Amino acid sequence: MVAEINKTFVNSITGFNVVDSAATAAEGIRKTSAHMPDLALIDVYLPDQDGLFLLQELRRINIPTDAILLTAADDTETIERAFRYGAIDYILKPFKFQRLKISLESYDMMRMKLKSMDSLSQQEIDQLKNSRQLALGEEEGVGEVPKGLNDLTMKQVLLFMIKTPYAMSAEEVAEGLGLARVTVRRYLEYLDIIGRIKVDLQYGSVGRPIKKYKIS
Repeated sequence: MVAEINKTFVNSITGFNVVDSAATAAEGIRKTSAHMPDLALIDVYLPDQDGLFLLQELRRINIPTDAILLTAADDTETIERAFRYGAIDYILKPFKFQRLKISLESYDMMRMKLKSMDSLSQQEIDQLKNSRQLALGEEEGVGEVPKGLNDLTMKQVLLFMIKTPYAMSAEEVAEGLGLARVTVRRYLEYLDIIGRIKVDLQYGSVGRPIKKYKIS
């Protein structure tokens, strides 16, 4: 039942599709070896072996599948081992769909960046790291949002700006996020004040100039 719920979650996120699921560690190793997926969602508590054994075995046989742990195991030893074996994220049950969505979208952004370039500069590596930290709520540059603004919406707006290489109007950002233009404009103005984005004025032949926003 839990696997089906998670499958529905993942399939609802653009760019992701569940190719298979497994009820045991042995089945997980076998199916991962057969399908070679980009990413596996792994629980620690499995009936035959724990999920850390599964992850460690995938690494031992050189399966290049990334892994996110979705589990109720909250002890520090398990968490430390998960990251030691190469987990890219660790999400505690029960979790909200938005937490998983942010993790998958930041993973997708990182993967696309790595696949699109032959090499990265230190600045580009740092940008990838900071983008992921921001998505997971660890970026210090935003700080505590002012009264009237929502922290999650702030991260969504900023992550959308990071993922888009060109300058956009408030209308374009609003359309991309499915939010109201007046709402998005408030977040863009705050991000401009704290220096996370920059604003350019683009003048047309007639009328007022259009504000275009781009990540700083």
